[in-house]
Amino acid sequence: MPIRVLSIAHPAVSRERGRLRYYPLAARQDLDLHLVVPARWQEFGRRMIADPPNDPGLNVHVLPIRFPHAGPMSWYLHFYPGLNRLVSELRPDVIHLWEEPWSAVALQASFLKGAAALVMEVDQNIRKRLPPPFEWMRRHVIRRTDFVLARSPDAAAVVQAIGYRGPVRPIGYGVDRQTFACRRSPLATQSRTTQLRIGYVGRIVEEKGLDDALDAIARTESRVTLAIMGEGPHEGRLHRRAAALGLADRVEMRGWGQPAEVASFLHSLDVLILLTRTTASVVEQFGRVIVEAQSCGIPVIGSSCGAIPSVVGAGGWIVPERSPEKLAALLDRIANDRDTLRAKAQLAQRNVSTRFTYEVVADDLATAWTEAAARRGGSEADTRRAA
Repeated sequence: MPIRVLSIAHPAVSRERGRLRYYPLAARQDLDLHLVVPARWQEFGRRMIADPPNDPGLNVHVLPIRFPHAGPMSWYLHFYPGLNRLVSELRPDVIHLWEEPWSAVALQASFLKGAAALVMEVDQNIRKRLPPPFEWMRRHVIRRTDFVLARSPDAAAVVQAIGYRGPVRPIGYGVDRQTFACRRSPLATQSRTTQLRIGYVGRIVEEKGLDDALDAIARTESRVTLAIMGEGPHEGRLHRRAAALGLADRVEMRGWGQPAEVASFLHSLDVLILLTRTTASVVEQFGRVIVEAQSCGIPVIGSSCGAIPSVVGAGGWIVPERSPEKLAALLDRIANDRDTLRAKAQLAQRNVSTRFTYEVVADDLATAWTEAAARRGGSEADTRRAA
């Protein structure tokens, strides 16, 4: 009898952003997968309504939630009033949460799981004690967790620091290779070897190091332009900084776009930058735009912050945080060495194809669920088989 898995995942409210990674699992005969997503969601000021639950081969349950965006921990207060009934009906072998262990929904699932194995997917990579009651919630959930999927080694270290001693498996973010496809190379159409177009996609906040990019561009001998897609509170200050450096004609900004628009924007670049700065509250957990750019054949310049070097891999370059002078030297070198830029573009695509496709992520999920169920003895599957 297949292993019955109940996966609770607020990112899967959107098919393009979170649900597609489950598609490769639809045809597996050894899994009976049920996916729970919120009927509505609010994140970074954007309100989302769940995509319809008509995904081919998937059992998607769109359920109302309480507190979709509230309190000091932002969206981590949400829970599902109908989850108790669904768990009772399905009697899953595994409950998987694409949520942090201090979230209210993780606490809810830990109370409802019964004999099911609990698999947690964690991103938090800063070791700090959370304010009450979240620290108690986190420790309670971790004590009842059978398997951890960690976005980075630092994320694994955080849960181990609070007492988790079970198995850990790394897991990345997958990328939609149909949307973020390498359709054409901007490198092939670039006629001026000393001109370079770099770009950024994401929130426009100070921690993302865009000031360092401007300072670096002001230092370069080559003509480097910066294109930004995103929104945030630092936008006005960034405009003023560009004007003060005499770069107003070399910086363009546009607002958020749908995934297809993001892909089109990425195709217009020579290089993507992600220059996140480490602070007391910010350490880059993954950097999903890295793999989206690399999937398009665009190499990445990343800072040394958090998981960025590991995710970039061979498909780009790493510079120290807050080092515009070293970034400037790298930009000049790249602008005058198109062969290296093309080679990095090929390595970027290879990095994605071997580590960050939805098929790879789906296999990681399935392996964790299977191992977790085996550790718990498969009690629910055995009960259903006997019945």
